[in-house]
Amino acid sequence: MKAQAENTNNSNNQQLVIAVTGLNAIDSPGPGVAVIRAIRDCHDFNVRIIGLSYESLEPGAYMHDIVDKTYQIPYPSAGTDTLMARLMYIHSIEKLDLIIPNFDAELFNFIKLRDKLAESGIRTFLPDLEQFEARDKVKLYEFGKKNGLFVPADKIIHQAKDLEETAEELGYPMVIKGKFYDAIIVNTLEQAQKAFYKLQAKWGLPIIVQEFINGTEINVAALGDGEGNAISVIPMRKLYITDKGKAWSGITIDDSSYIELARKFIKVTKWRGGCELEIMQSEDGKPYIMEVNPRFPAWIYLTAAAGQNQPASLVKMAMGQEVEPFTEYKVGKMFIRYAWDMIADVSEFQKISGTGEL
Repeated sequence: MKAQAENTNNSNNQQLVIAVTGLNAIDSPGPGVAVIRAIRDCHDFNVRIIGLSYESLEPGAYMHDIVDKTYQIPYPSAGTDTLMARLMYIHSIEKLDLIIPNFDAELFNFIKLRDKLAESGIRTFLPDLEQFEARDKVKLYEFGKKNGLFVPADKIIHQAKDLEETAEELGYPMVIKGKFYDAIIVNTLEQAQKAFYKLQAKWGLPIIVQEFINGTEINVAALGDGEGNAISVIPMRKLYITDKGKAWSGITIDDSSYIELARKFIKVTKWRGGCELEIMQSEDGKPYIMEVNPRFPAWIYLTAAAGQNQPASLVKMAMGQEVEPFTEYKVGKMFIRYAWDMIADVSEFQKISGTGEL
């Protein structure tokens, strides 16, 4: 089956124009550059990659061997009408075949626009709103209880004054989480209040306070077909973590329990598209789902290196091709992230800042 999914001699050799967001390849990177690398590694289609950026200094926009052209798009807070107008302008020039959004905060808008985009000939491969909201941090505990999954106890709060009562219920340490990103472990009420205001200022309300689970962190990248079938599941253990908690190095591992957990999540949600399960294996052996990220993780290129190219498989399914589930992958494949100084000319920065295109 792996040979079928990775066949590199497609006689059609499709030419596709694919737009990708998440080009901020910084210390807390977006998935966009990794998604593009994986797609370019697949020789079943020729691609023109259109970058969709939110800021002028997103590094992916200047990686001309990765991204063919970049257009700025409005921030998610601008709403669906503004986003649609911008996408239609880009489509009028580029004739987009597919858009792959890669940020949690933007997915709601793209899901809302899915049908309108399809009417214009632009495909997506996204969960529907019910699937998207079922795994939301705010609802994750109830989702776990309903489906027999281990999820840490949590409490959703809107005021800092509720932290003291929450701490009495959950105990210290606790994890304070923003509604989109970021998690801060706290050991005192003062630390909890500081974390609350920091995440409120960055992501707004509500704030999620979660029970702390001590154990081994495992991340699982998975791809669902929208019918309840897992096309690909790759578990990874972090080897090096930044001060922001991001994986700077990781290795594929062989553990069927994590694979079965991801398959169960995809089956009960009928998940369509890529996702990442953040799992904490507790000291007593229970796999707690800490978060479900509704898009590919930044380390997604590792799936291509391990023999299950999830971004390329998503492209195929989005374009109507049937993709058989993968049955094996290479254990012991590592990724090691690194930083380097890319040189660009100020004229490029001026161009994208002034015109919104590069």
